[in-house]
Amino acid sequence: MTTLIVIAALLCAGAAATLIGVWLIERAHPPRGQFIEVGGLRQHVVDLGSRVHGRVEPAVVLLHGAACNLEDMHLALGERLAKRHRVVLVDRPGLGWSERKHREGSSPAYQAGVLREVLDRLGVKRAILVGHSWGGALALRFALDYPERLAGLVLIAPPTHPLLPRSTRFYAFYGAPIFGRLWARTMALPFGLLLIGLGFRTVFMPEAPPPAYQKRAAVKLLLRPSTFLANAADVADLKGFLDQQAALYGTLQAPVIILSGDCDAIVAPKQHCMELAAAVPHAKISVLPGFGHMLHHTAPDRVIAAIEEIAKKS
Repeated sequence: MTTLIVIAALLCAGAAATLIGVWLIERAHPPRGQFIEVGGLRQHVVDLGSRVHGRVEPAVVLLHGAACNLEDMHLALGERLAKRHRVVLVDRPGLGWSERKHREGSSPAYQAGVLREVLDRLGVKRAILVGHSWGGALALRFALDYPERLAGLVLIAPPTHPLLPRSTRFYAFYGAPIFGRLWARTMALPFGLLLIGLGFRTVFMPEAPPPAYQKRAAVKLLLRPSTFLANAADVADLKGFLDQQAALYGTLQAPVIILSGDCDAIVAPKQHCMELAAAVPHAKISVLPGFGHMLHHTAPDRVIAAIEEIAKKS
């Protein structure tokens, strides 16, 4: 009985800390863009460069990876690209300030459909999609489903095939209907505040994150219960969706440039980027020696050069 009382007290304390923490995090990192309603759900979008460059196409659409939000891509590439292009940044459904249906929302096909609707509302007919990590899987799904809307793909360390690290299996526990919801509403935020810095330093290895990365990229938004659950579902379900779409890569017609780091411990180049390049004969691939997973931060000049290369052909 004493053990149950202690557990109940810890859960109650965690729930109270989560409520307070969510309020503080959202005050510290409010939405910076506009909201577009798709299917009754709000999608958060930042549209850069359109005032300077008008609506000249193709626009450059930046898609962030797992555990992130649009501030990650904005920090790395947004303002630099906006000097020459119209740049659209989106919070993927369920992350950042965008909403989604819980489990259905983990499908790249679902998120590609939402992205198409968002681009329609913004008047973007053709785009260069720049996807990092999970955002790369989304960019590939969009290219498969809506090829007429695509000017080209720049894929940064994208997971492309159903060969993911064993660590991703833990996300299945977080996505479990009972345990996941209980954990997300009680313990995820308190424990996450202790561990989130270490987690992102690991993702950047062997490089270091940019100065004040946690604050500037608003990474603590991940610790809100709904966002935590959405991200867990994204990662837990990805293997099955990649198994479905990998067989279709040979149909891609648009220009494709793939960038990867040979020290990437999150998405192994041989199992993903090189396999994709083999399936898409016209794709160009660069594996950068000594670099890890976060190339848009650690090698932004290479990413921007790839975007400009596709833009010149469009």
